[in-house]
Amino acid sequence: MRKRDPLILDFDGSVGEIPGATTIPLADWQEAIRFGCALRTFDRLRRHLDATVPDDYGTVLMGSGDYHHLTWPLVERQRARGPFQLVVFDNHPDNMRFPWGIHCGSWVRKVAMLPYVNHVHVIGITSGDIGAKHAWENYLQPLRAGKLSYWCMDVDVSWAKRFGLADAFQRFENPDALTGAFIQQLRRAPQATYLSIDKDAFSIDTARTNWDQGRIEEHHAMAIIEALRGRIIASDINGEVSAFAYATWWKRMLSGMDGQAPIPQSELDAWQMQQRALNARLLAAIAECSV
Repeated sequence: MRKRDPLILDFDGSVGEIPGATTIPLADWQEAIRFGCALRTFDRLRRHLDATVPDDYGTVLMGSGDYHHLTWPLVERQRARGPFQLVVFDNHPDNMRFPWGIHCGSWVRKVAMLPYVNHVHVIGITSGDIGAKHAWENYLQPLRAGKLSYWCMDVDVSWAKRFGLADAFQRFENPDALTGAFIQQLRRAPQATYLSIDKDAFSIDTARTNWDQGRIEEHHAMAIIEALRGRIIASDINGEVSAFAYATWWKRMLSGMDGQAPIPQSELDAWQMQQRALNARLLAAIAECSV
């Protein structure tokens, strides 16, 4: 294990100060990148990151879950370390159709298509995004190709069997059962791992976010991180709480449809304190278990 300092991609100021971390100021990109953007805009950011991000760094913190699509270029930066799997904590599949480019709910398909990524496991989904009514919105090819698995609770996913996708959907009654089964999976098939944590997979007692949330508790996440000891090659964390007023009309509309209501400042401060304390514990655990 080699100590590497965290890297903050600071779009929204929500991460706060972390001792020893390198911070890349990106506030000027917030309107353009947050939630989603055209691929040409995303490529401009990718080139900017290539020019400013250091060659060596530890866990990346990118702020709000509205930036989870940044995991795609972060995974690409690890191509020389492949092949590896991606383990994602998320309350949503992030494998949804988005015809206007890339957004925080569509990036998993892009990563699953990479030849050096063996498999993507999305853990902790309780969102109706994977239910029958939204089946058509999911990219089915990575599920059908055996490159993507949903580990979920609380959602009727019986439709998947009719489409020959039953093996890609692992459904459990509670987080204990899900965590135990996934740890067994990690033991059966040990491999290098990129770990991505969106804290909306966690219960509100563990971390308050401004998305609908799942049921994973901190001890479940820590058990899975421990099961990855010596195999984590890179990692990122998002799901911080931040307030932002979009100038772009379609972003205002889509974020409103996702139920991201404004948060009073008093609540925002308390939620961010809770988040930052959890980040410190996650960073310590990941560092301890990284390659």
